[in-house]
Amino acid sequence: LTDERMAETHVLMERLEKAVIRLESLFSDSHRSIGMECGAVNGVNGGVAPYVEAFDRLLNGSVAEFLRNSKILEGDVKIHAEMVRAAFQAQRAFLLLVSQYQEPQESEMAVLLKPISDKIQEIQTFRERNRGSKMFNHLSAVSESIPALGWITVSPKPGPYVKEMNDAATFYTNRVLKDYKNSDLRHVDWVKSYLNIWTELQVYIKEHYATGLTWSKTGPTASTASVLSTLTSGQCLPPPPPPPLPPGPPPVFDTESGKDEATTSRSALFAQLNQGEAITKGLRHVSDDQKTHKNPNLRAQGPPVRSPTKSHTPSPTSPQNSPQQSHSPLLELEGKKWRVEYQEDKNNLVIADTELKQVAYIFKCNKSTLHMKGKINSITIDNCRKFGLVFDNVVGIVEVINSRDIQIQVMGKVPTISINKTEGCHIYLSEDSLDCEIVSAKSSEMNILIPLNGDYKEFPVPEQFKTAWDGSKLVTEPAEIVG
Repeated sequence: LTDERMAETHVLMERLEKAVIRLESLFSDSHRSIGMECGAVNGVNGGVAPYVEAFDRLLNGSVAEFLRNSKILEGDVKIHAEMVRAAFQAQRAFLLLVSQYQEPQESEMAVLLKPISDKIQEIQTFRERNRGSKMFNHLSAVSESIPALGWITVSPKPGPYVKEMNDAATFYTNRVLKDYKNSDLRHVDWVKSYLNIWTELQVYIKEHYATGLTWSKTGPTASTASVLSTLTSGQCLPPPPPPPLPPGPPPVFDTESGKDEATTSRSALFAQLNQGEAITKGLRHVSDDQKTHKNPNLRAQGPPVRSPTKSHTPSPTSPQNSPQQSHSPLLELEGKKWRVEYQEDKNNLVIADTELKQVAYIFKCNKSTLHMKGKINSITIDNCRKFGLVFDNVVGIVEVINSRDIQIQVMGKVPTISINKTEGCHIYLSEDSLDCEIVSAKSSEMNILIPLNGDYKEFPVPEQFKTAWDGSKLVTEPAEIVG
């Protein structure tokens, strides 16, 4: 029976693919305007539910404004924005389906959510494959927040979920503002228009779906066949229609069982890679002939490194996407950026030729240790596991993002260390870096080790806080845990 069901689903998916391709060809030439209008008059479509009309106004308003500002910036931002447009179009098609059909069975729901899931995955993949982009912060702001479109699966309060995704975008849009607010106001306009999308979406949800999505009470039960019927009916959907998608819910839940983000249990911190200055023992200097930026023969040994799809984008019923891709380890200087990527079980990495104007970006390294000598502008650790970093001096900031089980040792000075979305981070400070500020958000198991009498004393960073009204303002302080 299971095999028959799978075969039936496969046939329906083939029909859906053909219908989508046919409609894309029909709509592509006549409906590729900057807005989302589709037979609309003043942004309102006739013959559709009021909440679909309201969604059209959002598309023709804040989303269209974002597209215009992205087109002005051109390049990767413009391409990314077109993907955002397609994702919103997929959501509009889904809302139209909701207005005409009763809630489907759970098995059918996964198929109906595929268009949105696929578009979100496409947006996040584009960001990962363009980590060298000059507008990487723009791409990151969109990639980190686009799962907000998964609000349609959140109940009973989808609005706060969108707010959470908006906050994720702000982490990167603040960087954009810092870089451009005094030099190019076009980027400031871009930030405002993008964040405004999520602000208006929250208003839309509060007005129409405050407690979650509501399906029609009178129509037939939604199914894969319903999608075909809706797509091929006379009612117009915003062009282009959503393409065929891999099964699975939109990547909003982080529920894929194989992912670190999904597990509810937290493993203990990995065995410490080092203690004190002993961390530097056994480190092996990487000679010039071993560096890809100084040895053309190494660059010729393998294809260019491509970053994988963002790990929290689920595709549980697409086994072909499950195996992790194999990437060549990378250690090279690209312009002013040191790129250290995909290092596995390498505990003797050393970068000695540093300059004050350079930055370091460490990505997807696992069970490895890196020693950065000299003075550098900033260091970012992103999506690393069981990674140790030793550095002499940083004049800007050391950032740890989306990582797990990280150990950092400061040999000289650093003004700020930022920890965001990270589980497990040990920071060994030096005598000269005791004035360092530690900024943390959405992180756990953080400990600062202070040198005292020739040894280190460990101090945990608070994770729990209490807030009270003092009569004029809110006062927040760490909460004492009594055990």
